[in-house]
Amino acid sequence: MLPLAVSLLSALLRLVLAAPSAQCDLHHATSCPGRTPKKLVFVLAGQSNMAGRGGVSGDLWDGAVPPQCRPSASILRLSARLRWEVAREPLHADVDVNKTCGVGPGMAFAHAMLSSVFWAARPPLVVGLVPCAVGGTRIEEWARGTALYDGLVRRAKAAGGKLGAVLWYQGESDTVSREDAEAYRARMERLILHLRSDLELPGLLLIQVAIASGEGNFTEIVRKAQKDICLPNVACVDAKGLQLEADHLHLTTSAQVQLGEMLAGAYLTHAMSK
Repeated sequence: MLPLAVSLLSALLRLVLAAPSAQCDLHHATSCPGRTPKKLVFVLAGQSNMAGRGGVSGDLWDGAVPPQCRPSASILRLSARLRWEVAREPLHADVDVNKTCGVGPGMAFAHAMLSSVFWAARPPLVVGLVPCAVGGTRIEEWARGTALYDGLVRRAKAAGGKLGAVLWYQGESDTVSREDAEAYRARMERLILHLRSDLELPGLLLIQVAIASGEGNFTEIVRKAQKDICLPNVACVDAKGLQLEADHLHLTTSAQVQLGEMLAGAYLTHAMSK
C-alpha cells in the first residue's frame, strides 16, 4: 500500500504545483506573455440591453444566473483594468458603473459558441468577451473621437487574439427625437466604417440587434434604419417580441439568453459561409 500512497501523494503535489500556472493563464493573462490561451474575441457594445438589465428591478439585481450564463474556464472577460479573468455575470459591472447591471446576452452567446459544431472542429480556444456597453447612450455619443468610441477601440486593441465580431445593441435612446431617429442609419454606417479603419480590420463583422423597445415615439424609424444598413459583413438579429421587464424597456433574463443564442447563430452562419 505504501508505494500506492506515495504515488497518489506525488500526483496530488503535481496538481497543486501546477495550479498557479493555470490561474495565471485564466485570471492574469495579460501579465503572463507566452501562456495566454488563444482567444476568439467579441466586443460587446451599445447601451443598457447589451450591458444587461436582466433580473434588475429598481437598483437591485436578483442575482439569478441561468445555466446558459454560468462561469466557464473557456469564457474570459476583459476587465475595466484590461486584465483577462474568468467571465461571470454581471459582465459589465465595472464598465457600466453608473447603473445596476444584471444579465445580458454575452454569456449565453459564449456558451452557445462553445457548444456549436463549428467550435468543436477548431483547435482549443477560449471565448474572450470585451464589455464596452454603457446604458442611456445615443449613437452620437459613440462617434469617432468621443470617450466611448476611444474606449472601445482601446479595449479591442488591448484584448489581443483574433477579433471575431462586434456585437452591437443600441438605439433605444435615439427614439426620443425624430432628428436622431432619422439620422440613425447614416451615423451607424459611419461608426462601422470608422471602427474598421481604426482597428485595421476592413472586413470586421458587426452583428447588430434591431431594438425591441424605445425610450420615445420613434422606435420604428430606428428599427427600419438598423435593418436597412447596406454594408458588407453586417448582420442583424431582431429582438422584437422578446420578453421585456416591467419597465417595458429592458429584456428579461430569459430573453437575454434567447438573444445571446440568436447572436451566436448569426455569427456561426456568417463564419460557416466563409
